[in-house]
Amino acid sequence: MDAFYEYDLKPWDVAAGALIIQEAGGKISDFHGGNNYLYGREIIASNSLVFDEFLTKVSKFLK
Repeated sequence: MDAFYEYDLKPWDVAAGALIIQEAGGKISDFHGGNNYLYGREIIASNSLVFDEFLTKVSKFLK
């Protein structure tokens, strides 16, 4: 599984990588599946094949 998560990031840490991931067909979101990853403090990114499964696994640790 190729995936990545991080927290406490700033917009300049995320912007270029987010564009590359999206242009390559990947998905990116905050830890809740929302689009606030650029200005939020958490990020999850992966290819589109495993993204939903990875998001589910990460979300379990937030409860």
